[in-house]
Amino acid sequence: GFMSLFHSDKPVICKVQGFCVAGGTDMALCCDLLIIEDQASIGYPPARVWGVPATALWAHRVGVEKAKRLLFTGDCLTGKEALEWGLATEAPPAKELDERFERLLERVARLPIRQLVMMKLLINQTVLGQGLHTTQVLATMFDGVARHTHEGYAFQKRAAEVGFKQAVKERDEPFADGNLE
Repeated sequence: GFMSLFHSDKPVICKVQGFCVAGGTDMALCCDLLIIEDQASIGYPPARVWGVPATALWAHRVGVEKAKRLLFTGDCLTGKEALEWGLATEAPPAKELDERFERLLERVARLPIRQLVMMKLLINQTVLGQGLHTTQVLATMFDGVARHTHEGYAFQKRAAEVGFKQAVKERDEPFADGNLE
């Protein structure tokens, strides 16, 4: 379902405020452009246990080294960092987010639809040519496997005992989220 955004004929622009984590990042990364509030948080904490990003777009969006940095730790980026890392198109302060989003949307909408379709197909073909579909098959399989490892079962058991939010809090506490240093 997330890939329908990637494959849609028309460009899809994503606006993020607050948190964009786990499956939310799959959705955001499938979009063509990402406008994110400068203090928002984006990342894939389930990489720590119980998940693999099935759309497999991290390396394509930020490069291999930065994707490894994020997925080997489950750390999140602020919107400002997402812009610096090349993940986001813009990262305005919260009070400017809507205006900047609308401005970009209007600029994109000025192009004829046939022109936009061709540009999107051209650029997406580069990613597809790099093996995105093959990588996604592996990522989807690994996402399922991650939930059936010893650690995955332990996480599920803990979530059943104390609730999902508490289990996530316990999983993430050792990483002191919000600090990439």
